[in-house]
Amino acid sequence: MSNPYAVSLPARPDLEQQKKRAKDLLKALRAGDEDAFARLRWSHPRLVHAAPGQAESAELKLADAQWVVAREYGFSSWPALKAWFDALAGRPTPQRLFEADPQYYRDRAFGLMSVKQTGERGALRIVRRFHPAFATLSEDEARDAPFSQADAELVVAREHGFDDFAGLEAGLEALDKGGRREPFRDAFEAIKAGDVAPLAALLDGHPDLVNALGANANTLLSLAISFGRDEMIEALLSRGADPNLANNKGANALHNVAGGGHEAGALKRLDRLLAAGADPQAEAYGEGGTPLAMALFWGKQPVAQRLAREGVSPVNLRVAAGLGRVALLESLTNPDGTLRPEAGRAREFHRPHSGFPAWTAGDEPQEVLDEALTYAARSGQVAAMDWLVAHGADVNAEPYNGTPLNWAVRQNQLAAVTWLLDHGADVNRPSAFGGVSWMTPLQAAGAWEGRPEAARLLLERGADPAISDPGFGSNAVGWAEFFDNPEVKAVIEGFVAEKG
Repeated sequence: MSNPYAVSLPARPDLEQQKKRAKDLLKALRAGDEDAFARLRWSHPRLVHAAPGQAESAELKLADAQWVVAREYGFSSWPALKAWFDALAGRPTPQRLFEADPQYYRDRAFGLMSVKQTGERGALRIVRRFHPAFATLSEDEARDAPFSQADAELVVAREHGFDDFAGLEAGLEALDKGGRREPFRDAFEAIKAGDVAPLAALLDGHPDLVNALGANANTLLSLAISFGRDEMIEALLSRGADPNLANNKGANALHNVAGGGHEAGALKRLDRLLAAGADPQAEAYGEGGTPLAMALFWGKQPVAQRLAREGVSPVNLRVAAGLGRVALLESLTNPDGTLRPEAGRAREFHRPHSGFPAWTAGDEPQEVLDEALTYAARSGQVAAMDWLVAHGADVNAEPYNGTPLNWAVRQNQLAAVTWLLDHGADVNRPSAFGGVSWMTPLQAAGAWEGRPEAARLLLERGADPAISDPGFGSNAVGWAEFFDNPEVKAVIEGFVAEKG
C-alpha cells in the first residue's frame, strides 16, 4: 500500500512552504487532531507501529513534523528534502566521466527511461531538473508526459554538463583518445585495479574527488564498495567521503553494501559505514527501498539482521517475513486474522536495478501475502513461511518476478526448497525471473552461480530435466552450460543416466 498521505511537488516548489506545512502539522498534533496523528503514525519510523495512544502521548517536536512532511514528499528525511531544495537553488555540478564507451551512457539512459515509466518520484525529479521541457511541470504532469530514449539521453548528457548527447559523445571521444583528462576516471581505474597508492595520490592531489559524482551520481566510495575494496573504502572515509551521498536512484553507501556482492566483508563494511554516519533509513528505487529492504530482496540474512538492529524500516509484511519475525507478522493482522493496511505499506521499491521488470505493487491482501512468502523463501525463514501459508499465501503464486520456489533455489535455501515442495509447490512451474520471462526451478538451479545441491533435490522430487523454455529453446542442461556451471550439468546428466 502506497502512502495515502503522499503529495507531489508542485512545478515551482518552495522550501519555506514546506517549513510552514511542518509547523502547521505540529500545531495540529499538539491540538490532538486525529488526521494529523494518522499522518504521523504512517510516516514516522519511531511511531509507525505505535500501540493505541502511544503516538498521542509522545513528546513531539518540530523535527518530528518535518520528518513526516519529508516522507510524504518521498524523501527519506528532512535533511534529504532540504538538500534537494538547496541543490535546486544552485547550478548542478556535472557528473564526472569514468567510462569512455557511449553505449554505457545509452544504457544508463534506458534505465532512467524504464524507472521514469513506473512513476517513481526520484526519476521524475531527475527528469524535471535536467530536461528543459519538463522543468516547469509538476510531478504529476511529468509522470504523465511521454518520455523517449532520446529524452533520457538528453537528461544523461546534461547531467554530465553537455548540452546534448552528441556533445557527450564528443567528450567521450576526447577522453578515449587522451585529449581530455579526467582525474575521476583515473581514480576509478585505480579502484578497478585494486591499487591503493595511486588512488590515495589522486585524492590528495584532487581533494574534490572524495565526494565527486560520476555517472548516475555514483561516488568513488560507492564504486569502491561495489568492487569490495576495503582499503580504498577506508582511504575515502578517512578523507571525508560522505556515506550519505546518494546516486540518482537514491542509493547510499549502505544500499551498495546491502545490494552488492563481496559478502565476506559486508558486515565489517556495514559497521564502518554506520560509524561514519550512514543513514539506514534512506530510501532508493522508491518508497520502502531502505538498505534493509535491499538486503532482504537478495535474501542476505547476515546483512539484513545487522541492519535490523538499527531499526526495522519499513515495517510491512514482506520485511517481517524476510527477517523471520513471526511476532511482527502477527502484529500486522487484525484479531480475525485478516491483514491490517500497514502490512502492505511502503512497497514501491520492488527491484534493485532496471534489469528486473517494472511493476506497480497493489493493495490486495492476497498479493501482499504472496509477495511476503517469496521474501521468506529467499531468506530461508521457514517459520514465517508456515505463518504466511496458514494465513492464505499461495506456494505457487508469482506476485512479482519469481515464485517462492524459484527464489529459494536461486538463494540456495535448501530447507525452504524442501518445505515448499512438501507443501504443494509445483516442481516444474515456470515463472519470470531476473529479467527472463520463463524459467523452471531446475533451470534456475543451473543459472548464475549454479546450485548443484538444489538441482539434485529438485530432481529427486520430480523435476523434469527435458523441459525447454519457449524463449531460448533450452533445457536445464543447456542453462547450466550457458552459465558455465559444470557441477549442475553433471548432477542433471548423472541423474538422467541413473534413471536410464
